[in-house]
Amino acid sequence: MNTVLPAIVLIFSLCHQAISIENKFPDDFLFGVASSAYQIEGGHDKRGETVLDHYQRLDPSIISDSSDAKIACDSYHKYHEDINLLEYLGVDFYRFSISWPRILPTGYSNKINPDGIRYYNNLIDGLISKNITPMVTIFHYDLPKPLQDLGGWFNPTTADLFEDYSKILFKNFGDRVKFWITLNANTWGYADPMFPPMLNLSGLGEYLCYKTILLAHAKAYHLYKKEFRDEQKGQVGLTIDGRWYHPATTSTNDIEAAERVREFLIGTLANPIFGEGDFPKVVKERVAELSHKENFLKSRLPQLSPEEVDFIKGSYDFLGLNSYTTYLIKDDRSKDNWDSFSESKDLGAKLYQDPEWPGSLSDWLKVVPWGLRGVLKWVKDKYNNPPVFITENGFSDSGELEDEGRIQYYKLHLEALLEAIHEDGVNVKGYAAWSLLDNFEWMVGYSEKFGLFHVDFSDPARPRTPKSSARWYKSFLTRRHLAAAAAKTEL
Repeated sequence: MNTVLPAIVLIFSLCHQAISIENKFPDDFLFGVASSAYQIEGGHDKRGETVLDHYQRLDPSIISDSSDAKIACDSYHKYHEDINLLEYLGVDFYRFSISWPRILPTGYSNKINPDGIRYYNNLIDGLISKNITPMVTIFHYDLPKPLQDLGGWFNPTTADLFEDYSKILFKNFGDRVKFWITLNANTWGYADPMFPPMLNLSGLGEYLCYKTILLAHAKAYHLYKKEFRDEQKGQVGLTIDGRWYHPATTSTNDIEAAERVREFLIGTLANPIFGEGDFPKVVKERVAELSHKENFLKSRLPQLSPEEVDFIKGSYDFLGLNSYTTYLIKDDRSKDNWDSFSESKDLGAKLYQDPEWPGSLSDWLKVVPWGLRGVLKWVKDKYNNPPVFITENGFSDSGELEDEGRIQYYKLHLEALLEAIHEDGVNVKGYAAWSLLDNFEWMVGYSEKFGLFHVDFSDPARPRTPKSSARWYKSFLTRRHLAAAAAKTEL
């Protein structure tokens, strides 16, 4: 009897099974796409004014191509068509945001816009009719202008107003929405002059915002837990920026600097909720030390009281990460004795990208897939492996229909995601590609495109056309399995 052939078949079968497991996502893993209200909806005459609306009205040139989002993709009127695109792709969920000024035109809870409630009810019902799970972001960079007049995210009252707004959403939509993201948390415009409200207050502005954001999130979380969870059975999380910060060399100084940068740029929002509570120790110590050198009477970093620490800590069901790219970190504390202050000085590091890394149309977006694995493993090790959703991951180009660069970006990042799941044991529950449509990309307008579907912004009908990446993603979602294993990446 020939025993060699069966042995070879068995070995091949076992190898094939191992490769299949490595390339296969868990059966309960969820795939989706993402968007945000301001960037796709249009219908500006049916909502209140945002902070960006106000500043752009004063000076259209603040947007690099002098465009605006008054119509954008016109999803306010074309949501049925967008739902059909989602059905075509075969996604499990659609992450979208609700416009605060569309629900509450003045930002306050005393005036609810019934057309806004009707619009999102129709969108949510349409998604569910196609077996697509709504994942709703409550706030995504569209603060009503009247609230900025009060100080915006500098003002702790904004956290209370956010809680009121959240309650209205839970009441109206929570019977069907099972995944809530409180905030797409960022401090744009409060520590730099590039994004409205264009407050160049780095080293103070972002820290004041962090405290208000944390309290706003925790208020919404506890409100849901107390008044809605038992009946609605949903989950509440927060999305933060998930770029990876990698030491430029193997020197102790660069390794420590990279960890310091992670704590500042990820940990200031993550540690109070997902970690031991409060701002990270190195952040508190570093800002206090530099504040003293700068002759401040106390630290520029606001304190969280013991009651606030307890209130914020553990206020999550999952963590959302927007992960696009990676930076190299080199220790640089040469500014420590300067009188001026900034977050850059507090970091004590130089952030840069390797010019050899493949690029995109966006100058900041380099293709570094191993960085996704890096940040996921760091979150796992740092915060006891919380459930994670990749809430944004995408690639920019000029909007061409044959978008091979985007396909390669997705492939490489999904391969890195599989490595994180199977080799690092990271508790990742889902992945959302950014974005469903070419849309209004904030301060660069329509000059950079991230969509799976091309939108013709020169046509009033805003026709959508699937790109090669849409067809690729659709094909991938039919099998939930990558065709070939990635070359293993070194972290």
